[in-house]
Amino acid sequence: MANTTIHKGHRERLKQRFLEEGLDNFTDIQVLELLLFYAIPQRDTNPIAHALLNQFGSLSGVLEADVTQLKKVPGISDHSATLLALVTELCRYYQVDSAQRMEILTTLDACGAYLVPRFFGRTKETVFLLCLDAKCKVLCCKEVGEGSVNSANISVRKIVETALSSNATTVILAHNHPSGVAVPSAEDIQTTRRVAAALRAVEVHLADHIVVAEGDYVSMVQSGCRFDEYLLP
Repeated sequence: MANTTIHKGHRERLKQRFLEEGLDNFTDIQVLELLLFYAIPQRDTNPIAHALLNQFGSLSGVLEADVTQLKKVPGISDHSATLLALVTELCRYYQVDSAQRMEILTTLDACGAYLVPRFFGRTKETVFLLCLDAKCKVLCCKEVGEGSVNSANISVRKIVETALSSNATTVILAHNHPSGVAVPSAEDIQTTRRVAAALRAVEVHLADHIVVAEGDYVSMVQSGCRFDEYLLP
């Protein structure tokens, strides 16, 4: 009974501290403790939080871990693992929803800001195609493949079909480098030129290809790459 009272008091203090101060002065352990309160109502979550950090090395490592791996940590149930896995997905959903309020993208920087949130928390290379009309209004932004842009999983035909089905006049290609280095490879540039040529054949303009890593991006066009004869300097 005494332990239950102590745990309850700790939970209430931690919750109240969050409500008054936010998470800025919390440790990784305290953040995990607070989160696990909502999946583990009657148990001390401190040892479980320590076990998670020992297993995955950091808070971000915990939140990016696969559900199957999370459930191998003592004290983590299906419910707890689902909650932890939800956090990164929810953060990405929020950032994408916020970015989507920008309906007119008239600069490459605006396009970059629109696209970057879609890669938040992704541990696999993913390719998106942003489709715009003649007035730079967003028509759609769709995932067109998983894997590097030069892999067999990425279909140039699918990219062209996505652009045509949305009636786009201009498109921006984007993919991420989970390794953390937002530098386009020689293969990225070569594949981009093939995509640009295929789009050009159906009168769709590839305005740029951006590479995203760790919340930042590199624009191939702004970096001096030229893959489309119609690009302006």
